[in-house]
Amino acid sequence: MEVEVYNIKGAITERKVILNDEIFGIEPNDHAIYLDVKQFMANKRQGTHSSKEKSTLSGSTRKLKKQKGTGGARAGSIKSPLFRGGARVFGPHPRDYNFKLNKKLKKLARLSALTYKVKDNNLMIIEDFSFETPKTKNFVELLKNFQLTGIKTLLVLSNSDTNILLSSRNLKKVKIVRASDLNTYEILDAKRLIITESSVKDIETVHSQN
Repeated sequence: MEVEVYNIKGAITERKVILNDEIFGIEPNDHAIYLDVKQFMANKRQGTHSSKEKSTLSGSTRKLKKQKGTGGARAGSIKSPLFRGGARVFGPHPRDYNFKLNKKLKKLARLSALTYKVKDNNLMIIEDFSFETPKTKNFVELLKNFQLTGIKTLLVLSNSDTNILLSSRNLKKVKIVRASDLNTYEILDAKRLIITESSVKDIETVHSQN
């Protein structure tokens, strides 16, 4: 599949990039995407939530009233979940939400996400670039050239570039990631996926090895 290459001014260059159909044109697997995104979100959970049950709640253990003859239900402790300020029944406790997925399934999910971006015409290839100095103004100008102002955008670079990273850091809807660190959630979370020319080979190399 041939895709046109753009320069940072938003104009089409004379070059084209051939995308590997085994990476950018597979049959998408929605269930693999679901599992990979679910794992990503689960790994972000701290799992520090905690509640107190009767055994851990401080309070008097005195019997509130006699067992019989009151006309009401029995009440043995002020810590009962039935009373205001009492314990909680089956409340949450600290836990780890992580779960394991095999590498082949995660790879299938990433390739499915990339394929969806291509099918929806939300993937764009631009020439390799850099900024002389880190300025947010430079990156804002780049977004304007591609009419991406205010649109969630994921830019994939071959290697870390400090000037590009610092130039985009103050923009809420822009994320920079290296080709080797791509994950399914970030691909799908972005409305537009921009890949630098050299990053295409890196993506293909990483996924052909796994």
